[in-house]
This record gives sequence, structure tokens and C-alpha cells, in this order.
Amino acid sequence: MKVDFLKVDLSDSATALREHNRIVRRRFGRLAAVGLCILSVVVFRRLTQGDWAISSSRVLELLSPFLSEAERATPEAIVVRSVRLPRLLAALGTGGLLSVSGAVLQGLLVNPLAEPYTLGIAAGAAFGGALGFMANSLLVGPCAFAGALFALLAVQTIAWRSGGGRERLVLAGIVVNAFLSAGVTFLKAIADDRLGAIVLWLMGSFAGASPGAALVVWAAAVCTVVPAWIWGRQLDAVSLGEERGVLLGVDERRLRATLLCLVSLGTAAAVGSFGIIGFVGLVVPHLLRLTIGPSHRPLLILAFLGGACLTALADGAAQNLGELPVGVLTSMIGGPFFCWLLLRREANR
Repeated sequence: MKVDFLKVDLSDSATALREHNRIVRRRFGRLAAVGLCILSVVVFRRLTQGDWAISSSRVLELLSPFLSEAERATPEAIVVRSVRLPRLLAALGTGGLLSVSGAVLQGLLVNPLAEPYTLGIAAGAAFGGALGFMANSLLVGPCAFAGALFALLAVQTIAWRSGGGRERLVLAGIVVNAFLSAGVTFLKAIADDRLGAIVLWLMGSFAGASPGAALVVWAAAVCTVVPAWIWGRQLDAVSLGEERGVLLGVDERRLRATLLCLVSLGTAAAVGSFGIIGFVGLVVPHLLRLTIGPSHRPLLILAFLGGACLTALADGAAQNLGELPVGVLTSMIGGPFFCWLLLRREANR
């Protein structure tokens, strides 16, 4: 009888698991379809609308790789290929990258408040980029990378010296973020004639995005998204709680160190290219977790789509409002959402 009961229990568990997986796949399919539809509308509108409206058929012609040299030199082709397309690609890549980075950090640290900005990684990239502005504008990107790695090292050192653990990492990130933000303020105070450029860069904007900058962000996005998706099952195990991943055969320390480095480099690429665009990595992954659940492989794909759509929409709104910095709009969205998360987390305790 014991064996029979065991068979019944295992059969019921397998049936429940299959049903759960079917529900997740159905939700993923629906959300992915909605995301792709929204993304298509955003791409269509961003390429056709603006100070100079261009028909969709004409845009498709101008984007053809077989366009003649004479056609490429026309004003319409220059607007579409050299202005609108790089800006759109930069917004999509940056939003997707930051959203996936937030999803990875939330899974690694089992904390819905974790993202590159709350952990101080973005502040490190901003501090390094501001130093690069003080020396030579060509050094902004490399200095942003160095600043992000410095911030990550500082966060991990402080967390380790204070006892370790995921909660310590978040607290250390808050400390490092405050310190480096003060450093950025100090650099602005002594910047003199470079103050305007630093301030505009820090506020975050895709205006004037070049094809090279868009390519850098997309390369960083690929280098972050692909490994995170491959290790999605291990992320699921780690997100179950402290040391649960070890029981399931996951090397938590190695996984955490590798993904933290990739997220830091990706964030540095985004900040170094386009400034601080906050809260994308907080808002999108958390809302998707509430909808599709904690499974990371579908979550990461949807997070990229959602972050890309949100940032492209915010950039379009910023452009229509007189070229406001897009980082201001995302912060206006993310600030109240962050407060809601804090209140919701406290109410659930």
C-alpha cells in the first residue's frame, strides 16, 4: 500500500507540474505576442513620425540594403538611416539590457528591489564616465567600465567584510551608491566649462545616438542576455533561497560572480553611451514576475521585450516634449513604483 500511495503522489505531482508548465507556456506566448505587437507599433511610429513625417512604404524603401548611393544621399534617407534608426536601436538595446540586468539581479539576490542602480553599479559607471569627461571625452566609455567594476568590487568587499549574504549585498550597494553619487556631485562642482556636458550626459538621452554607440549597447545586451538565458535553470535554483542552489548542485558563488560581472559591464556600456536611465531594470522585471512567475528563461525574453518597449516609448515621449532627457521620464515612472514596492513588501511581512 505504501508503494501504491507513493505512485499516486508522484503521479499527482507530475500531473501538477505538467499543468503548471502548460499555463506558463500559454502566458508566455500571449505576453510575447503582445510585446511583439507593441514593439512593432513603436518601431513603425518612431521611424515614420517626427518633425518630418515619412510614409511607411518610403521608410521601407530607404532601409533597403540595396539602396543606391544617390538615394542614400537624399535628405529622407539621411533622416531615417542616420538619425532615427540609430536612436531607435539605441533605445531598444539599452532598455532591453537594463531590464534583463534587473531580472538577473533580482533572481541572484532574491530581492525585488535589486537592479543596477540600487546596487551602485550605475553610480560607479556614472562616476567613471564623469572622470572621463574631466580628462577627455574619448575616455568616457572606458572610464565608465572601470567605474562599474570598481563599484562591484566595493559592494562585494563591503558585503563580505560585514558578514556576507544577499541582504548585505543590497545594503552595501546602497552605501556605495550614496558615496559615488556624492563623488559625481563633487566632480560637477569642479567641472567649470565641462559642467553642462556632464549634467546633460548624466540625465540620460538618446538624442544624437550614433550607429557605433547603438552597436556597443547591442553587443553588451547579447553578452548579458545569452549567458543569463543559458544559466536560467541555475538562476531558478538560486532564487529559491540561501544555499538552496547548492543542494541542487549549483555553484552559487561562481554563478553569482560571473553574472554580476556581466551585468556590471552591460550597465557600464549603457551608462557610458547614453547616461543614467534609471528604474527600467526595476519596473519591468517585477511586473513580469507577477504575471508569468519566477521561471527565468521566459522571464528574461519578456524582460528584454518589455524593457525595449518601455525605453523606446519614453524616448518618443521625451522627444515630443521638446527633447527632455529620457532618464527624467523613466525616473518619474520608477520613483512611485519603487515606493509602491517598498510598501507592498512591508505589508506582506
